[in-house]
Amino acid sequence: MGSVAVKQLPVIRERGVCCALPPVNQSWAERRAELMKALADPARLTMLASLWRASAPICVCDFTAGLGLSQPTISHHMAKLKQAGLVESHKNGIWIYYRLRERLPAETRELLSRILG
Repeated sequence: MGSVAVKQLPVIRERGVCCALPPVNQSWAERRAELMKALADPARLTMLASLWRASAPICVCDFTAGLGLSQPTISHHMAKLKQAGLVESHKNGIWIYYRLRERLPAETRELLSRILG
């Protein structure tokens, strides 16, 4: 077998010396990552899209019937959406009703309108 020729590339700058990264607020990045994690599941994205389009809160029983998922699974997914600050809930009798958080930050509402609209 022949040997492979290695071509030397010109060094534009010294190794380890580079441009400084533009500043990024770490807290902002963590909040956005949490939001993206909440959206990165098909069931949660479907539930959020339903809430986005709904004119009234949606009962957990409607999600279980519509998605074919158990109540504990729906509750688990909704807990993730609540943790990300996207969803609110209230209890009426034995049922829990969910809706989109009323006061979503403008940048979150804009992102959701692009994803879900």
